[in-house]
Amino acid sequence: MRYPAVAGRFYPLRKEDLVRDIEACFRHRLGPGMPGPEGSARCIVSALCPHAGYMASGMNAAHVYKRIKEDGLPETYVIIGPDHYGVPFDFVMCSDEYLTPMGPCKVDRDMIGALKGSVPDSANAHRLEHSVEVQVPFIQYIDPDPHIVPIIMSRQDPATARRLGEVIAKACEGRNVVIIASSDMSHYVPKQRAAALDAEVIEKIAALDADDIFQVVRSKGISACGYGPIAAAIIASGPDSVEVLKYSDSHDSLGGDPAAVVGYASAVMCRK
Repeated sequence: MRYPAVAGRFYPLRKEDLVRDIEACFRHRLGPGMPGPEGSARCIVSALCPHAGYMASGMNAAHVYKRIKEDGLPETYVIIGPDHYGVPFDFVMCSDEYLTPMGPCKVDRDMIGALKGSVPDSANAHRLEHSVEVQVPFIQYIDPDPHIVPIIMSRQDPATARRLGEVIAKACEGRNVVIIASSDMSHYVPKQRAAALDAEVIEKIAALDADDIFQVVRSKGISACGYGPIAAAIIASGPDSVEVLKYSDSHDSLGGDPAAVVGYASAVMCRK
């Protein structure tokens, strides 16, 4: 069992409080409203979702999970998050169930098996990382019996994103999967500058150009933390279109200093 690292900090420790806060994210003025009934279209193949504390970015993330629920639930959620702690792997998965205040979240054993040999497996590497963990309670809220494949990506460059994306794509063949790229956008820059820089990244995401995401992030010095997972998700899922659902920042949700905000974006990527 992989135990939660940020319960009680990024989101509540008790189940009843966590459910209340997730529902508050949907109902928030920056949120999308409560999810409707489960749909059956199943065109969503991947998504971009932020991973800060729920009071900061949960209402932005709620846009993704409302759309996934109403599009139709997949069999498996592959969650790719950036590494914030310096794990000794280019990328690494975890075959242990993720425990949250909502209970244990199962992993997809078949897909984990399909990835073994290409993706290292280390529960210890996932022990402290929040970028995958914060997605799991939202998934458990919309899906009564979810299965996940949690992956942390440490080396964020075009070659590594392509290597990871291609091995995930192969493992996804014949499976009903949504890939979640977990990323926040600009970190601790003035509000107007964050919006301008993040718009450039979002433009490249909307164009489904994985290489250009790296180019704009590096050439402009943009401090988005999960650009590698975003590129890997695009490569793995092969979407035809992108719908940007919401952009906001920490000043919008928390107030505080508009001279040092963190940006958040949510989007879904669909295949015809």
